[in-house]
Amino acid sequence: METTRSLGRSGIEVSALGFGCWAIGGEWQDADGQPLGWGKVDDEESVRAVRRALDLGVTFFDTADTYGAGHSERVLGRALGKRRAETVVATKWGNVFDEDTRTRTGADASPAYLRRALTASLDRLGTDYVDLYQFHLSDADTEQAALLRDACEELVREGLIRAYAWSTDDPARAAVFAEGPHCAAVQHTLNVLQDAPAMIRLCEEAGLASINRSPLAMGLLTGKRRARQPLEAGDIRSRPPAWLQGFGDGSGADPEWLARIDALRDVLTSEGRTLGQGALAWLWARSPRAIPIPGFRSVAQAEENAGALEKGALTGAQLAEVDRLLGR
Repeated sequence: METTRSLGRSGIEVSALGFGCWAIGGEWQDADGQPLGWGKVDDEESVRAVRRALDLGVTFFDTADTYGAGHSERVLGRALGKRRAETVVATKWGNVFDEDTRTRTGADASPAYLRRALTASLDRLGTDYVDLYQFHLSDADTEQAALLRDACEELVREGLIRAYAWSTDDPARAAVFAEGPHCAAVQHTLNVLQDAPAMIRLCEEAGLASINRSPLAMGLLTGKRRARQPLEAGDIRSRPPAWLQGFGDGSGADPEWLARIDALRDVLTSEGRTLGQGALAWLWARSPRAIPIPGFRSVAQAEENAGALEKGALTGAQLAEVDRLLGR
């Protein structure tokens, strides 16, 4: 397997594995106190983990302005430092937040806010351009989105961004952005338990990269979660919002999901892979456009995720076996 992939039609080359920087933003919340982070984090360990990933060949890092209410961007910018030019940085906009209280306070889909948000992200990241700028409001109005797409084209002309994308699970919405010449990708949920055939078809037809969030099903596919194992209070999985599947009522991992993972264990752990590495290998086999972005909080997690690159993709026969085991 090639260890690099093209970021859609942008001409930008990235490692076939990206790193998602949601978790390293630390704790943050909604206005009603709903946790939106993954619990406490050690910034020095986050910085070491990013640098270790770089040394292991990972060049693509995905964050958002709202992760940790600006904190993830600041940590990522510090970690990349002088190595910024070696990397491809993706961030997102659309949510409004208060950095001081680490609270998401609302959303803004206006073109005026887009430019303000980008300026603030560039400052936090310590850079003068973003490689991939992604609209973060997954269910925004399509007419509004068309205006934002055109505004992104203007930002490309100005050299402030190189390409853009929409983070959404709706192929019809993603197609609106895909009409822009510098749209390079769509970021959407995809993992071995949650296939997205319509979105992959759109990526193939429109020449977009498929950036896969939740590639490890919010940690379930690492094999480290037990049924009904409680989560710390500041972790979004302890009070899962409606879109977050696999964690039921917040009392821990859903036993039904764990049973499906157990059924796949032998296939995914073939060739000496860990379960998580097998889940990433499934994504690469699923589509040549797939770029998974697993999260991380430690050097050890960075090393395990990056280790999947050496092992490569599952075979076509293994892909078919997964479908058979899941009754797809």
